[in-house]
Amino acid sequence: MKKLHLLIIKNYLGPFIATFFISLFILLMQFLWKYIDDLAGKGLEWYVIAELMFYTASTLVPLALPLAILLSSIMTFGNLGEHYEIVALKAAGISLRKIMNPLIVTSVILSIAAFGFSNYILPLANLKMDSLLYDVKEKKPALNIRPGFFNKDMENYSIRIGSKDDDGKTIHDVMIYNHADNNGNTDLTVANSGKMEQTENKKYMVFSLFNGCNYKEETENNQIQPTYPFRRTYFKENIIYFDLSGFDLNRTNEELFKTNMQMLNLKQLGIAEDSLTKEYAVRKLDYTQNLVKNYNWFSQYSKLDSIKLDTAKILQEDFLSNFSKQEKLNITDLAINTARSIKENLSFTKDEFVQKERRINRYKIEWHRKFTLSFACLVLFFIGAPLGALIRKGGFGMPVVMSILFFVAFHIISISGEKFAREGIIDPYKGMWLASAILLPIGIALTLKATTDISLFDMNNYRELFSKLFKRKK
Repeated sequence: MKKLHLLIIKNYLGPFIATFFISLFILLMQFLWKYIDDLAGKGLEWYVIAELMFYTASTLVPLALPLAILLSSIMTFGNLGEHYEIVALKAAGISLRKIMNPLIVTSVILSIAAFGFSNYILPLANLKMDSLLYDVKEKKPALNIRPGFFNKDMENYSIRIGSKDDDGKTIHDVMIYNHADNNGNTDLTVANSGKMEQTENKKYMVFSLFNGCNYKEETENNQIQPTYPFRRTYFKENIIYFDLSGFDLNRTNEELFKTNMQMLNLKQLGIAEDSLTKEYAVRKLDYTQNLVKNYNWFSQYSKLDSIKLDTAKILQEDFLSNFSKQEKLNITDLAINTARSIKENLSFTKDEFVQKERRINRYKIEWHRKFTLSFACLVLFFIGAPLGALIRKGGFGMPVVMSILFFVAFHIISISGEKFAREGIIDPYKGMWLASAILLPIGIALTLKATTDISLFDMNNYRELFSKLFKRKK
């Protein structure tokens, strides 16, 4: 039995590793296509992109792992069925359940590892990826001065060059506006030619200008005065340094992102959810008390128990009988305005409470997500293993098709349940466990079918079934 177990585990681990990294690569390419506009043209170093890809790949493990388990389990038992190895094992008195035992243990280990990854590693990976992605988005594009266009990437400068030689350094017909004094276009430098180079540390851009002139209008208190001279300075060579520190990738403090629910582990999520729930309850109680206190116009009944009040008697009383006509109109206008004010106040407060409930639900969703990932690995294994034994096909043909269908169904149900839970339509635990609750009976049914040797995809069985039905009708 030990050799049999080792053989089955060996046949399983190969497809599992291959499908896991293939799935991860496909999901990573989807991420690149989504954020290609934020990454391209910014002169990012290769190690920055590699770091971002590593953290992104870590956050995609919860999607790639269940798909890999489903696909590899179908392929493993499909290969065993296609080569009649399952038939030989059953002929030797070994049931399918015993054949599945080593992979069941392996799936349990993978599920425990998935829970540990989701609770300890995934929050850190989300923190690193989100903070780095934010810095990349905020980074300025790489400096690219095109001939014939004004470039304003340099802070306080506007630069235009007429043409650029093939070496990428020699430039002609240079025009530079200096806006450091915020006086408009009062400081202009022009040159017939020049060279554009970066320093070795790439912190400065050096413009060496030849045969040019600087035009500057003298000002006082940011106002051009007609009595002040217009200065014109000619030069044979002029060197201007431009600071490129604004084009560097500035890393944001990661502490700013730590309060997000995706960056918290199980314990931290429980503490945050408890704090938000208590804060929400206190806010509702305070609002209720203030509403009654601020808009209690019927003071003569304020000290009575509302349960013991005779509502019919109150409605029959005429509270305005002792007032004049004008006073009645004033009181009526005041009552209408007060009612409108209360209505608007209730509307705004309702939106506030809805937002607070949604935020609490998001913390609950992340709490349940820690468990649904590991449980989904087990559910998809119990779908994939018997399904592979039933279809009896290995390779990347039918197994890939069936696994994609089941995984897409699982993913759609998961997203839908999470959305319903986030909007407060259903409880968070129901939304997060919805996909597992639907697919678990399917896995149990497929396992029962496989253990009773019923070929689910044999068309002859269906032909015989339909022929018997038609004969009975005749």
